[in-house]
Amino acid sequence: MSDMQTRSERRQLDADIESRGRLEIAGKVVEKIASRAAAELEAVGGPSGGFLGVGDHAELSARPKARAQLSGQVATIELTVGVRYPVPLRRTGEELRRRIQSRVSELTGIDVRQVDVDISWLLAGEAGQRTRRLE
Repeated sequence: MSDMQTRSERRQLDADIESRGRLEIAGKVVEKIASRAAAELEAVGGPSGGFLGVGDHAELSARPKARAQLSGQVATIELTVGVRYPVPLRRTGEELRRRIQSRVSELTGIDVRQVDVDISWLLAGEAGQRTRRLE
């Protein structure tokens, strides 16, 4: 096989690949990935129950709420979470940012430039945890 044939075949293959289409990832997909990544942290939860935000309650087993804004291949994510009290809030927020940036980029190829974390509630004391008794 000649060098000319090989180049011609490569060009044809490149043209075939480019004509196949393109992949677009919806913002809802990024939101679900971010929410799932945040829920991987044991001390983080989200709202559960209710209807349209009315009557919901804090639950650590529920996934946090995430909103994503996409501009091409760049994302900004807003995350609303609740955390178990007492946890170091600053460290938890930083870990959430790192985890979400890493997971979203790894799974989608989208560059996450900003993750805003809103800790909207604290959940104190779970079954089996030490509680204080006031007398």
